Amino acid sequence: MIETILMGAGGRMGGRIGHLIAAATDMEVSAALEAKGHPAVGRDLGEVLGLPKTGVIVGDDLQAVIGKGDVVIDFTHHESSLRHLEIAARAGKPMVIGTTGFTPGELAAAGKLAEKIPCVIAPNMSVGVNVMFKVLENVTAILGDDYDVEILEAHHNQKKDAPSGTAMKMAQIIAAKLGRNLDQDGVYARRGMIGERKKAEIGIQTLRGGDIVGEHQVMFVANGERLEFIHRAHNRDNFARGALRAARWIVNQQKGLYDMQDVLGLKTR
Repeated sequence: MIETILMGAGGRMGGRIGHLIAAATDMEVSAALEAKGHPAVGRDLGEVLGLPKTGVIVGDDLQAVIGKGDVVIDFTHHESSLRHLEIAARAGKPMVIGTTGFTPGELAAAGKLAEKIPCVIAPNMSVGVNVMFKVLENVTAILGDDYDVEILEAHHNQKKDAPSGTAMKMAQIIAAKLGRNLDQDGVYARRGMIGERKKAEIGIQTLRGGDIVGEHQVMFVANGERLEFIHRAHNRDNFARGALRAARWIVNQQKGLYDMQDVLGLKTR
């Protein structure tokens, strides 16, 4: 049985992960946490999730319960996730992080901490999205510089970061294959007399509205034809299932920083 410490237990993703763990036969939640002052703190996790009581009371101090788990799963906030990773690293506990919005400096710090423990960090843990990452890598290598690249992402109106971590990952994969610098060639908005599209541009556009779980579209456009690759998430369970898959995998790995491509065996060695 894999004992899991669930961060962000009162959030959208934390709640779905909690539901799926409750239905699993090889995992259970040994501790659940939320931010200080969150209404879930002090309540039974089952009550928070709309399930029967579990006997696990939602706390707000990871350090106090870090010894209870085999793995920490974290979908919170990038600053909080980094603090949680520091605690997990000191305790030698594997960690799975699905939080987005990390700065380059925070990712570098996470990589340093992952030298002490096995850690998966992925902006999107959906199996379908990660297959799409691999497809985009291969397609970009084939098409080369002959096609204009545009990325469009859409999410619910409560999402705080933009563009999404998934869209940025797609752009990074494509830019790397094309030998482009995303800091220079990424275009995030267009308005007014902008002139002709530059050949090296990679467009990354954002939509926000309602309860859209997540949609990503990548277009490769040339004169006379267009290739489109689309992933639409119907609910959050595909992300939650991916997080559980990553947790099952990471507890058996060596120290180091991994992503879902590693978990799914999609990386070319």
